[in-house]
Amino acid sequence: MSLRELIFLAGADEVDHWSDALLEAGALSVQAEDADADSPDEQAIYGEPGIPAVRAGWDRTRLTVLIAEDDDPAAVLARAATEAGLHAPEAFEVHELADRDWVGASQAQFTPIPVGDRLLITPSWHMDELARQADGNADDRITIVLDPGLAFGTGSHPTTHMCLQWLGEHLRPGERVIDYGCGSGILAIAAARLGAGAVVGVDIDPQAVSSTRANALVNGVEIDVRLSTEAPPVPADVVVANILSNPLKVLAPMLSALVAPGGRLVLAGLLDRQAAEVAAAYPLIDLTVYAEREGWACLAGAKRR
Repeated sequence: MSLRELIFLAGADEVDHWSDALLEAGALSVQAEDADADSPDEQAIYGEPGIPAVRAGWDRTRLTVLIAEDDDPAAVLARAATEAGLHAPEAFEVHELADRDWVGASQAQFTPIPVGDRLLITPSWHMDELARQADGNADDRITIVLDPGLAFGTGSHPTTHMCLQWLGEHLRPGERVIDYGCGSGILAIAAARLGAGAVVGVDIDPQAVSSTRANALVNGVEIDVRLSTEAPPVPADVVVANILSNPLKVLAPMLSALVAPGGRLVLAGLLDRQAAEVAAAYPLIDLTVYAEREGWACLAGAKRR
């Protein structure tokens, strides 16, 4: 099926209204982006848990609307404008999108990701290709199969990558590991594949718990996965939490308690400028910056005995 892309600009307070109305008017999808991205006028509007986003859209928001080939762009806009009680934009662009293998195009975005010297994260659809490339040669890397899904964690984000690298370099065989905020389970699975003695994954989201269990099964490892509302696990030798700076500060007493005396804590999901503030919330643990990548930082340190 051939498709069309309809693109126009909207104000910050109109984004939600346009998005809902366009979908009601027959649009297949609506994507909002900062029209001033990569310029001095670029704006950051995200919020962390407990800190809501400043607004739903940017001062100049570019809306990219996907519609069917036989839909009239002007008619779709007019119906949406009437539904939303807004004026139709005076100017808009329309681009034809040739029919293609959309599944293949989507999968092509996700390729195997080597991490350090020991790990390789790969989507399932690359496994045959990797086997052919190996051609009988021994490969020392531990392969973790993980397809993109609803829970965070494919190995491509800098925060996940730094946590994986720390595990590959520092995890000792037989150590007990807790992955707090496990998401897709990628860190818990990596710990298990690297030789951890027991691994527990914890998350606030039931979808993440389901994803971790499913991905653990695919990778042939056993992980004790539980919701954060369930009984906390016993303290572990290594606790890793790849979430965000605000919850890392709020959860500091609990995360510190999950680290056994002499055990180590790895924290990620924080910007490099937030590292000192987050580290200060953990007075019992000697946290220092383990790595920095693309503006993100990873803290690691041992708990005093």
